[in-house]
Amino acid sequence: MQIHVIRENQTLTGIARAYGSTVNDIIEANDLPNQNDLVVGQTLVIPIIGSFYWVQSGDTLSSIARRFNISSQELARVNRIAANQPLNVGFRLYIPPRRKVRGEFNAYVEPRGTTVAPALETAAREAAPYLTYLAPFSFQALRDGSLKEPLLNNFPAIARANNNTLMMVITNQENDQFSAELGRILLNDIPIQDRFLNNIVSTARRIGFRDIHFDFEFLRPEDREAYNRFLRKARDRFKQEGWLISTALAPKTSAAQQGPWYTAHDYRAHGQIVDFVVIMTYEWGYSGGPAQAVSPIGPVRDVLEYAITEMPSTKIMMGQNLYGYDWTLPFVQGTTARAVSPQQAIQLAAANNVAIQYDTRAQAPFFRYRAADGRQHEVWFEDARSIQAKFDLIKELNLRGMSYWKLGLSFPQNWLLINENFNVVKRSTS
Repeated sequence: MQIHVIRENQTLTGIARAYGSTVNDIIEANDLPNQNDLVVGQTLVIPIIGSFYWVQSGDTLSSIARRFNISSQELARVNRIAANQPLNVGFRLYIPPRRKVRGEFNAYVEPRGTTVAPALETAAREAAPYLTYLAPFSFQALRDGSLKEPLLNNFPAIARANNNTLMMVITNQENDQFSAELGRILLNDIPIQDRFLNNIVSTARRIGFRDIHFDFEFLRPEDREAYNRFLRKARDRFKQEGWLISTALAPKTSAAQQGPWYTAHDYRAHGQIVDFVVIMTYEWGYSGGPAQAVSPIGPVRDVLEYAITEMPSTKIMMGQNLYGYDWTLPFVQGTTARAVSPQQAIQLAAANNVAIQYDTRAQAPFFRYRAADGRQHEVWFEDARSIQAKFDLIKELNLRGMSYWKLGLSFPQNWLLINENFNVVKRSTS
């Protein structure tokens, strides 16, 4: 699989010819929204086996081999050249397919309103072959221990058809906001807690959930140990059913990190108690803040490198956004950026005839444009390069896999690159 970055005056015909592919295959692989007006800096995934690399000034066979995690001897062998042969600038090397590893993948799907949009079910069907878990968001806990159910429609059937484990996401949300008071009640009032667990078990049995996933956020710092005790109790109950238990965790870089989003999330305890965690490594760039990458690779790495000091790496799923944001400049506190999918971002760049740039430090694409009202905008999003950088980090740190927030935001390159990098684990649902 080749990741190609569009340069000035390139055409699909020329790109297809260079890689031995076809225009139709490239359009289909990328679900290309702008086939007639390609954007400089836009990435394409070329659906070929392996990839090609053109030698640049300063390259050696060894340096190229290191870049692609292959021995220089093997690289020379597959290209039928001598290991000590000097390389001319522009010489084309064939790079064998990436090493595949086992990986688990989850995606949250969030129905809003009173019905499930057909497009959201379509997104779930398209993603499910690449997933280990499918996670309707969310069952909201109530103060009496009962549950407010999300719209499920055909999601359980989609999970069964694709051998996905159906994940029961449970939140301490009230009116779509995380509630410290609701968390306090559920974690400390034992009769309500017992009723809560009974309701989870009966609901999971009825619908067919096999992983119970607690996304409890904005908890009181003093409820840290109460949350740990609750998870131990829940784990013991769910193990009797043969179910997994998992949690969502805020992105921390130390055990001492303070704040309502962090203190009650005890990485070491969760690593000991639950089967796996989803660490929400995104929202550095967020809708209510200034323009920047949503999940810059440096801060993501910092969080995950801390996490593996507290729990086994094989229990950690990296959280990943399937969206970007379009900010109006200059940023004014109190304003809100608009969420955009990677496909929508490409269409915006094409419509405004602006090149896409790539921040190598953040490992994220971005561009600026001037809207019809004269206001300047800045857009950060995800592309094949940025997601491949995250996949490389998963392999480097030997993580369990990746969890996406959320389906319904089109990013076709992501699913192709999962298939290129991983053997997706599938679990029996019966």
